[in-house]
Amino acid sequence: MSLITSIQKYSIHDGDGIRTTVFFKGCLLKCVWCHNPETQSYKKQPSYNKEQCVGCRSCEMVCPQHAIHAENGKVVTDLTLCDSCGTCTDYCNQNLREIIGKEYTVDELVKELKKDEMFYEESGGGVTLSGGEVMTADMEFVEELCKRLRKLGITVTIDTCGQAPWENYERLLPYVETFLYDIKTMDNEIHKKYIGAGNELILSNLEKLSKAGARIYIRIPTIKEVNGTDESMKDIIDYLHDKNIHVAQVNLLPYHNTGSSKYEKIGKVYEGMDLHAPSKEEMEHFTGLFKEAGFHNVKIGG
Repeated sequence: MSLITSIQKYSIHDGDGIRTTVFFKGCLLKCVWCHNPETQSYKKQPSYNKEQCVGCRSCEMVCPQHAIHAENGKVVTDLTLCDSCGTCTDYCNQNLREIIGKEYTVDELVKELKKDEMFYEESGGGVTLSGGEVMTADMEFVEELCKRLRKLGITVTIDTCGQAPWENYERLLPYVETFLYDIKTMDNEIHKKYIGAGNELILSNLEKLSKAGARIYIRIPTIKEVNGTDESMKDIIDYLHDKNIHVAQVNLLPYHNTGSSKYEKIGKVYEGMDLHAPSKEEMEHFTGLFKEAGFHNVKIGG
């Protein structure tokens, strides 16, 4: 069994063609701008849209842990008491409550992913395993899933931040077509500040993947305060050249805060409000830097 937050069909931003993206739960990094904060925890967790709550308090009456109560006219959930049993979700008349994280067996997941085989075949797409960080999930589960999909002729792409044991990548190499690999910044101190850890393991794994002959798409979340300068981009370019990283594609991903509304629903505070996306002109300029350096397959966005 493995814990999945969601399965997104007809995705065109997570690899080649039309894809189904599976979001695994759990990630070791804590990017300030993370647009899927519900995937960070490795456990099931409650989500509650209190902005639309009408205060009927049906959830309060049925909560076995007494984690829900009224406070100053509003319904409040005590996350220290909630055990994510999901009882409240069945009684919320507005469907504002949910438990994030559903357990799947490999058989169940393969059955679901096979439903869109026709779209994969027609578009050159397949399945993308994302997160959270799929490379820190149950690797026996992930490896078996990749094996099964490959046997069915469904290509697999891994979307990864790189913060996982090398052994986990190594065991998937025979089954994965493409790795979507994040590089945020070469500055280790900035990396620690905004991402929550240094970049040593991330870069080490990238170098090993390249030496192993993996097909790699470098993806760079592009944020003014983190890496949105010529110097930062040239540092990444120099690194890719110096380490002879074999790059099939470079994607510059402009910052957005569309996931910020998710934070309050899971009892967190979004800390990325002071971050900014580069302008369209700046993004095109950064794209030009990579092309001038010999990277011809460079795109803005996924």
